[in-house]
Amino acid sequence: MSALQAVELFAGLRPDGEPIVERLPVKLLPDDTLQLVRSPAFVKGLASGDIIRADSERREFEIVQHSGNLCIRVLTRKDTAPLAEQLEGPMAKLGGELDLHSPHLLVFSVHVSCGFAAIETLFNPINSADSYWQYANVYDPTDGVTPLNWWLPLLQPEKAHT
Repeated sequence: MSALQAVELFAGLRPDGEPIVERLPVKLLPDDTLQLVRSPAFVKGLASGDIIRADSERREFEIVQHSGNLCIRVLTRKDTAPLAEQLEGPMAKLGGELDLHSPHLLVFSVHVSCGFAAIETLFNPINSADSYWQYANVYDPTDGVTPLNWWLPLLQPEKAHT
């Protein structure tokens, strides 16, 4: 198994116009593509396990293959510890993992096959004036509302071979 490496990807612009770059741990695959080890905190459109091609000079990426994981971000003005404690067990029951725990941000990965309804039932109760959650790789990053639908082929029943 190869050692983990890191890739820097463009994640957006700060209010002052300065670029935000996120450094993500990856595994280098034999075909020179990269597999994300955890879901990103800021880069939109990616989740743990996704395979990408990265242009390191421009800090851009192309998704080669979706892993099937959803990236879920929880942001709060308060300490994330109580939310992490509340969510980590139920997420584990869905097969999900807590990828990042910082003072005001949690990042989870969970396979899309567990169902959007199950995820939303778990996360919707945390929405408040101080906290909210969002999918990071479900909606088009430019408009924030158009579903990307990359999961549809993954959820199709396999056809019987005759």
